[in-house]
Amino acid sequence: MKQKSNFRSSAKLLSSILISLIILLGLICVYYESSYGLPSFNVDDDDEEAGVISRNVVVVVDYQEYIPKSIPVCDIKLSELIPCIEKNISIQLKLKLNYDLMEHYERHCPPFQRRYNCLIPPPVGYKIPIRWPASRDEVWKVNIPHTLLAKEKEDQNWMEEKGDKITFPGGGTHFHYGADKYIVALARMLKFPRDKLHNGGNIRNVLDVGCGVASFGAYLLQHSIIAMSLAPNDVHANQIQFALERGIPSTLGVLGTKRLPYPSHSFELAHCSRCRIDWLQRDGILLLELDRLLRPGGYFVYSSPEAYLQDATNRRIWINMSSLLERMCWRVISKRDQTVIWAKPISNSCYSKRDPRTQPPLCSSVDDPDASWNISMKACITPYSSKMHREKGSGLVPWPQRLTKAPPRLEEIGVSSESYQEDTKIWHFRVMEYWKQMQSVIQKNSFRNIMDMKSNLGGFAAALKDKDVWVMNVAPVNESSKLKIIYDRGLLGTVHDWCESFSTYPRTYDLLHAWMLFSDIEEIGCGTEDLLLEMDRILRPYGFVIIRDKPAVISYIRKFLIALHWDGWVSEVEQRVDAISSGEERVLIARKKLLEEDSETMQIH
Repeated sequence: MKQKSNFRSSAKLLSSILISLIILLGLICVYYESSYGLPSFNVDDDDEEAGVISRNVVVVVDYQEYIPKSIPVCDIKLSELIPCIEKNISIQLKLKLNYDLMEHYERHCPPFQRRYNCLIPPPVGYKIPIRWPASRDEVWKVNIPHTLLAKEKEDQNWMEEKGDKITFPGGGTHFHYGADKYIVALARMLKFPRDKLHNGGNIRNVLDVGCGVASFGAYLLQHSIIAMSLAPNDVHANQIQFALERGIPSTLGVLGTKRLPYPSHSFELAHCSRCRIDWLQRDGILLLELDRLLRPGGYFVYSSPEAYLQDATNRRIWINMSSLLERMCWRVISKRDQTVIWAKPISNSCYSKRDPRTQPPLCSSVDDPDASWNISMKACITPYSSKMHREKGSGLVPWPQRLTKAPPRLEEIGVSSESYQEDTKIWHFRVMEYWKQMQSVIQKNSFRNIMDMKSNLGGFAAALKDKDVWVMNVAPVNESSKLKIIYDRGLLGTVHDWCESFSTYPRTYDLLHAWMLFSDIEEIGCGTEDLLLEMDRILRPYGFVIIRDKPAVISYIRKFLIALHWDGWVSEVEQRVDAISSGEERVLIARKKLLEEDSETMQIH
């Protein structure tokens, strides 16, 4: 009996030890999962002073499946969070930046362990944005509750506060009486037929630097011209947020120390209307960046005091700027009142006639003029390719024919015109199928701002040509060489690394399209969960996502829809295999709901 009793005691002890070990092992797993599998945001005292969240943000997880049951909502103070362009990021990360060179307005992303893993809430009282085209002229004030610009720029007709709306009369610092009249005046200066700035479809892509609320770009659209309206998150805070709320193509960016994320020879015209840029700094490096981006014979429209005021300071700037541009082989085409227009040369002939010691020099033949992601600007002139030099131009047909005709630069990326045309046809069919899938829940004006997160050759955007939308075509860094084709089609786009946050405000896109993007980022070690949170940040409430990927990827993403509040409407179908499919693909379309104010997970304080 005693032996039996000892055996029972030993068994009970062993059982207790095993249970304790299992509990300990479970706690260790939970700890490591929360610390590494789902990164949290840890801060120190300095961060708290900078206004950063002061506790860990951890997704609530069912550890049996590692799928979140819910995702917390960030504090309302973060309703306008732009993670890589936060104003306090340099303080938080203790960066030493050169403010004179605008480095504080460039991208500086928080490290992995300092990311906010929560859903960005809309401002209190948020309304569904006014639909295009009415949105060009008015937006809901509650969606962007910032009226400082309306007061500061009241005499320039940028914007006005009227009851529960903010209106946009169409003015600007140098076109108080309206961008529409200003655009006609520019066409007359250039002596274009019938005073049309598009010049028979030969002016299509425009870069507007220091764009304000993008009224210049807004009024170009009626001339079949599309502008990339660019401005930093500076003292005129929220100007790009207003532009995107209006439905105008625009993005955050600055002419600082890095190249703009666009390929060479992509724009027919660059525009600066009192853009407050020191063009003479660092041997004219900022003008040389414009030179890289302009096509052969491209124009630079400059409306600024230096062009017309005769005081000593402005005269000195004008003389030095004219001298620099003359050495760059640019020539004045027209000068009237407050505006001067320069044109680039159409070939390399002028460069070869310069004295070899002339500054700025030509860029080295080993320099890749299309490399633009996190690449420092170079103080040199980008010469044309031998083909552009021979043809004395880009070789592009006018808009809208250029949207579908194979562009000359296809051969630079090793794509045949036959493959290009096939790609265009396939995407036309795919987009028709998408719209059929959504037809029961969308209206004619449901979409305005659209992003193709992996744009390839631009076929998705081209298929939308008959819809009143614009598309931000995003070329992932490893496919950045294809972005020149996007621009040669007369479309807009940018290079981006989807392991990082995109340079835009929250709630700025109505539709996000991602083809095989999740499979790609997993291969390079970035997280599906991080990308889903970023998509949620930039997607408007009641907006749609179209995710086309491998069946296993779609099945995994689908498990997150409730936690993301993307279950307003869901459709999933298997697509037929076509010439550009990566094997079997499924399409998931989901609609984002507006976060409920009484949600149990509403705010992290």
